[in-house]
Amino acid sequence: MQTQLLDKYKNTPEGREADAILRACVHCGFCTATCPTYQLLGDELDGPRGRIYLIKNLLEGAEIGRSTQLHLDRCLTCRACETACPSGVQYGRLADIGRGMIEQRVRRPWRERFLRRLLRISVAHPKRFAVLLRMGKWLQPILSERLRRLIPARQTAASWPEPRHTRRMLILDGCVQPSLAPAINLAAARVLDRLGISLLRAKKAGCCGAVSYHLGAHQEGLDFMRRNIDAWWPYVEQGIEAIVITASGCGTLVKDYGHLLQHDPDYAGKAARISSLGKDISEIVAQQDLTALRPLTLSQKIAFHSPCSLQHGQKLGNRVEDLLNKLGFQLSYVPDSHLCCGSAGTYSILQPDLSQQLLANKIAALESGAPDIVATANIGCLTHLQTRTKLPVKHWVELLNTESH
Repeated sequence: MQTQLLDKYKNTPEGREADAILRACVHCGFCTATCPTYQLLGDELDGPRGRIYLIKNLLEGAEIGRSTQLHLDRCLTCRACETACPSGVQYGRLADIGRGMIEQRVRRPWRERFLRRLLRISVAHPKRFAVLLRMGKWLQPILSERLRRLIPARQTAASWPEPRHTRRMLILDGCVQPSLAPAINLAAARVLDRLGISLLRAKKAGCCGAVSYHLGAHQEGLDFMRRNIDAWWPYVEQGIEAIVITASGCGTLVKDYGHLLQHDPDYAGKAARISSLGKDISEIVAQQDLTALRPLTLSQKIAFHSPCSLQHGQKLGNRVEDLLNKLGFQLSYVPDSHLCCGSAGTYSILQPDLSQQLLANKIAALESGAPDIVATANIGCLTHLQTRTKLPVKHWVELLNTESH
């Protein structure tokens, strides 16, 4: 694709990166067939190819407004288009660049500004989110059924394994997961403990930065990344093997720290090192001798929902499914498993109508094989799926934690 970027963009790192991504696109249209929003809306501008042209127009100085912003807002950034693209177009990065620029050019209505700001100052901060969740539980009896289903059942805290192994790794606690589902990271710690690995927690680490960054607040997102790097760096210097991440959405961004901070002279080197250490929990477990995990409860049939961030973002498609099969679990077939469930970080809040349509389709696909339980690999997907199915929904690593059975 030919481009003629304005000089003010051409001479910036983001502009040069966007230009290279645009030039890689050959307008073939393979991406359109895999785009969830295009399937629902049938509008070229609500598919990757159309959005690429909108961003190109932005960078070339064309008049843009709310319509362009809306089409970019409707994008889930699921990155299924990247998996389908024969030219290797990095659409996810282009979408982030375009959103950041349009956020500076087009003023949103006050209600949108308020909601997006509210999400950034609450969801991305673990202590604040915990307070809001407690308030929600207190008000649950008087809330509508839809809102009640958004509030998960309370999970009781249990003891974290004492560090007793020579092999040591860090874990990302994240922002919402400690309050919504503390059993996930606990299960990861217990499973790795049985595999001879002690999992440590860095108290000053928090949100990976995805909430702010994907909402167009790039500098705020980068500040979250720098804070995590500072919290983790003493452990890196002590020789920890990896930074384990149980939320695949967070893992996708942590693996991108090196790229996003490459122009920061103070953090570029450290960020690249952090990215190399960032591993999804499935990558760690799959490399171990799994005999220590048996016996497992294998009688239930499992429908596994592979989050977009796992299969398209981290390119770990079928990694969890292969691991569960190897351990003897029975997996049901899930049609259209490449499609998004509609969670997509804050998307389910900002684009509820489209999100609910995608969720209904995903639940139908997951339940079509008559499973006993739904498993996934991302806290956002997990909480989203729970609102529309009566089946139990768990993180797959919880299935390996025999102490919880």
